[in-house]
Amino acid sequence: MGDVISSHLDEGKREMITGRTRVVLEEFGRVYEKQYGVALFNDVRFEIEGGGGTQTQLLHRKDPLRDKCIFSGSLYKYLEENKKWRHRFLYVDDTYNIALFENKQGHERGLHPKEIINCAGYRALDSMEEYLELLSTSLPGVKAKASSSPFLKYPSEYPLILWHPYARHHYFCVMTEKEHTKWHAVLQDCVRHANNGLSEESTVQTPAFTDALRLYRQSKGHYGTWDMMCGEPAQILANLVMETLHPDLRTVIGPRLKGKLQQRQRNWMLISDAVYKQVLSQTRAQHEAMVQVCESQRPRLDAALRTDMDQIITSKEHVTGKIRSLVWPRAEQLLRGSVQPYISSILEALMEPTSRGFAEVRDVFFRELVEVSKNTLNKGGKDKLAEHMEKLSMLAFHPVKMRSCYEKVEQLSLDGLQQRFDFSSPSVFIHRAQILMRQEMDNAVYTFEQLFHQALGSQEGDDLCKAIQGCQDRVLKKYDYDSSSVRKKFFREALLQIIIPYMLKQLAPSFANDLPRFQELIFADFSRFILVENVFEEVVLQSVTKDIMMAVKEAAVQRRHNLYRDSIIMTNSDPNLHLLGENPVDWSQEYGGEEDDQDGSSVMIRDAGQGGSGRKRRQVVSMIQLDGMPLPYESCMEVPGVEGIPEENEAMMEDVESESPDVPSSPTTTTTTAASGLMEATMPFCEPEPDSPDSIQEIRTLINPVVEMVGSVENTEEPEEPVLSNGVESLEEVEEEKEEEEEEEEESVATTTAEEDAKEAVVSGQEQEEEQEVQTPAASSQESEVAAASQVMQETQEDQDAELPAEIDAAAVAVDSDSNSSPRHDDSGFQSPTNEALEEEEEQREKEESLSVGEVVKASAIDPKEVVLEVGQQQVPEASPSEALQNGEHTTDVLL
Repeated sequence: MGDVISSHLDEGKREMITGRTRVVLEEFGRVYEKQYGVALFNDVRFEIEGGGGTQTQLLHRKDPLRDKCIFSGSLYKYLEENKKWRHRFLYVDDTYNIALFENKQGHERGLHPKEIINCAGYRALDSMEEYLELLSTSLPGVKAKASSSPFLKYPSEYPLILWHPYARHHYFCVMTEKEHTKWHAVLQDCVRHANNGLSEESTVQTPAFTDALRLYRQSKGHYGTWDMMCGEPAQILANLVMETLHPDLRTVIGPRLKGKLQQRQRNWMLISDAVYKQVLSQTRAQHEAMVQVCESQRPRLDAALRTDMDQIITSKEHVTGKIRSLVWPRAEQLLRGSVQPYISSILEALMEPTSRGFAEVRDVFFRELVEVSKNTLNKGGKDKLAEHMEKLSMLAFHPVKMRSCYEKVEQLSLDGLQQRFDFSSPSVFIHRAQILMRQEMDNAVYTFEQLFHQALGSQEGDDLCKAIQGCQDRVLKKYDYDSSSVRKKFFREALLQIIIPYMLKQLAPSFANDLPRFQELIFADFSRFILVENVFEEVVLQSVTKDIMMAVKEAAVQRRHNLYRDSIIMTNSDPNLHLLGENPVDWSQEYGGEEDDQDGSSVMIRDAGQGGSGRKRRQVVSMIQLDGMPLPYESCMEVPGVEGIPEENEAMMEDVESESPDVPSSPTTTTTTAASGLMEATMPFCEPEPDSPDSIQEIRTLINPVVEMVGSVENTEEPEEPVLSNGVESLEEVEEEKEEEEEEEEESVATTTAEEDAKEAVVSGQEQEEEQEVQTPAASSQESEVAAASQVMQETQEDQDAELPAEIDAAAVAVDSDSNSSPRHDDSGFQSPTNEALEEEEEQREKEESLSVGEVVKASAIDPKEVVLEVGQQQVPEASPSEALQNGEHTTDVLL
């Protein structure tokens, strides 16, 4: 990079650049010194005579961004030094300068930023097509195709570019569309603020500089608005020098550049940036010297003005009359033929998009107040009031929420009139209208804060919604009046900025030889305060002002675009309102809003600064936290209340909650599950050991197990996997052991035959039970069906007695005797062998404990095709009686 600059910018060219800059600044300095005296005269005269415009209805906040930062976050930035993309932490403070740090910790520790970008003169682009179109004009005779990429490749499809006609371009990149939208809005806001023009606080230096710049460019043949009149005075002067220097250097250096198109574009951009830095350093130093010289003469000039003010005013009026009599006939002819027919067209082209933008400001403000009412009503009343009011307080400076308003004005187009009146572009008017919209939004918000705070102090009860509604109606009425006044003033100024340069360009050649003789009519002592060229412009201005005022007044009388007539004056509607604006409201301190910052809706950024004060600033635009992003990528990630407009991090939390399971698992449960899964994986063949019984009831449950069995008569499918019950071995494990012992095929055939016989017996038993249900009540029908199932089990048991060991038969008889110890007996005629003495002994005990025992059979309607046996809470899949006997299990009767 250094080789390219040094090879094309040798010592000779650098001296030439310095000389050209010195010549421009010397010429401008002479004009500035003259205009400084005129500006001082106008300032002192206004101070003595007084005057003022219409009183506004809305309050104005003096320092709205105090202790605030606009935005901060991390993204990718392309570094020219090593030609690589690197993460950088960007911090946008209340001056709208972009400070770049290596990471967020470097900013919080108060380290000096790696780079500071002043966005004056830049344009924020969000597509490569638009950038390549602008880049194609950088070199003569070289056109870049939209499909061809420049000298760098973006790591994602979301580029962000800061383009400048002379300075270095800055390339950024983000990974998501949400980040792209938000960062683009922030960069546009930085450019909009930097291009807003000079500060109006200096009532002498600013008018002197702007008038001197306009007269200097008119002397060079450049009339009308200038897109590069943006930034600080030193930056404007650097742009003034580059306006003529840049084309000459491009003609000399451009043909000497070698390489492909992308490489030549890159090299030329680096050379242009080096030249611009050199010019800027020189203009900054000479402008400071120029201002110091004029300021040193101010006390003497001020004293002379105050002493001879009357004589100076009389002398100026005399000269003005002479020039008016000379200029007005020619000016009136030009006005009637070439200007007046187009005033209404220009006004309509300005009014429509501008009025839509101000109407959108009103709608956004109204929607925000509706959201505040809803959130206050649903989320805790005054407890959450500070959080919502803090969001509302910075609404005007939230670039994402205000974006819809700005986009309305960007539709302003003066294509047909632009060529006729010879002005560069409507961007000057667009930026000015957007700044006015932001000011009116902040005035409306600030006025609402003061009225609402006053209402809370005098309100009885907690009806916050009613108080919000009342203050809202009052503020909207005031906003309608002020927005009408602001728009009418904007339309008049825009018409003058379009028409006056055109008329001056047409009239100046005709009176160039006549004007110098009027300088003789001015006394030498007053020549510093009265200049003929200024008087000539004032005369031309007066000739067209009447027609412009009439056009705007006619639009207001017709109520077009919601403009108010000048006769409608809202005076003293709230006589004590302006007294409220002297004390801004600190909502977080009065209503405990600091506690609400934990939900991420309000972001606090530590602004250590170079002094290391460590003061925290509330961030206007909140962050987006993206899922899956690594921690070092502290992206601009939120917003977002335009939705306070709801913030984007709240919607993401709702998505996470919807995807999470209904019952959250505790860490203990997770650990236990993981441990049990590991044991099952390492010991798949280990059989679980039954737990030891801890109470009499558990012992009784082991002795007298009750099983729920659903056996379908028509179902011939094999049983599903059994479930463990009461700590005994599962049926599947016993069956596997038996199958290993049974090696002869004849035994399996015999078992299958026994199952078919059992099913046939169940069918016949159900037919008999259906006949009995007609004669017996519902309870008896249920008992009969259960008895039929028991009958089938008994018959199957008798068929298989020869094959079963004596121990199994004895165990089955013993358990059947325990299960028949219930006080209720089956009337079906089937009774298992019982121990009568044991039955009598246990009868009383079972009655006392029957209510506490959870093993009670539920008497429910049974499908004719199914027999249900239920005890306790666990179920055993269906299995035939023959399988149960073969597996070594005993059958159990039903407890009724």
